[in-house]
Amino acid sequence: MTDRYVVNLKPQLNGDHEVHRADCTYFPESNYEELGDFFSCSAAVVAAKLTYPYKKIDGCYYCVNLCHTH
Repeated sequence: MTDRYVVNLKPQLNGDHEVHRADCTYFPESNYEELGDFFSCSAAVVAAKLTYPYKKIDGCYYCVNLCHTH
């Protein structure tokens, strides 16, 4: 089963752009980019890093904690 993921285009205070699952409590209301459907958060984070190589990408602490590194 896949989940839908997005990346927040507004950075956090530390400069990270967080990847969120569509059902996340902290899903950005605006200013996000669809990444698509993935089987894992790690695949979604990789897709975000390939799409935005100049941005710091991290997984959301709340919805994809396995991919949260900071």
